[in-house]
Amino acid sequence: MAHALLAPRKVARHLFVLLVIAGCVVAGFWQLDRLHQVRSYNAGVRRQLGDAAVRLDGVLPPGAAVDPARVAFRRVVASGRYDDREEVVLAGRTLGGTAGNDLLTPLVLPDGRAIVVNRGWVPFSMDQPPVEQAAPPAGEVRVTGVLQPPDSSGHPATTRVTVTTRVDLGRLSRQLPPRTLPVYLVLQSQEPGQPGRLPRPQPQPTLDEGPHFSYAVQWFLFATVGVVGYPILLRRELHARPS
Repeated sequence: MAHALLAPRKVARHLFVLLVIAGCVVAGFWQLDRLHQVRSYNAGVRRQLGDAAVRLDGVLPPGAAVDPARVAFRRVVASGRYDDREEVVLAGRTLGGTAGNDLLTPLVLPDGRAIVVNRGWVPFSMDQPPVEQAAPPAGEVRVTGVLQPPDSSGHPATTRVTVTTRVDLGRLSRQLPPRTLPVYLVLQSQEPGQPGRLPRPQPQPTLDEGPHFSYAVQWFLFATVGVVGYPILLRRELHARPS
């Protein structure tokens, strides 16, 4: 009966099952490695968000090259004047489960550079910039917020963009003030504050670990099924063979 398990066709099947089991184990450990990477990344982000805000010039000195990924989630303070004539509506955003839009407004810095500021949420009906009901303070403002890299960039728009669904600074580049930084700022607070109740600053996105742990468990369960189930199947096949 043992000889039947060593027939060429059976050996090929055994090898296939072993490969599948090994693949499941490798996939499970890969998911655990991804989970470790996500946890490390989230810990770094939380650490940066918990740090005191520093001057924008200290993070992005004038004339220095900017790596958006390197400065992501840094809390900074910047002073300047809003240019709401170049405001753009970021459509399709929610706050507390309520649909609406965000407002992207350039902040012109004293050194002539500018940074786009996501000033926060307004109701869905406010979709034509500049939004008068949510106009920024006039004059000099001091803003505190979190730096974010832009969404993947496309070709510069050939016509003026008033509404967009992505923070694509490359696409908006032709209408933004000269020397606009290639990162944007998610507003947390500003002095002086908003003249009215709008816009409402967006909270930072929730950091989760994704499905990696549950995927790892699934892959290890598949491997366990193979390790336990396949010998049982072989035993049944042997007992079913005529003596």
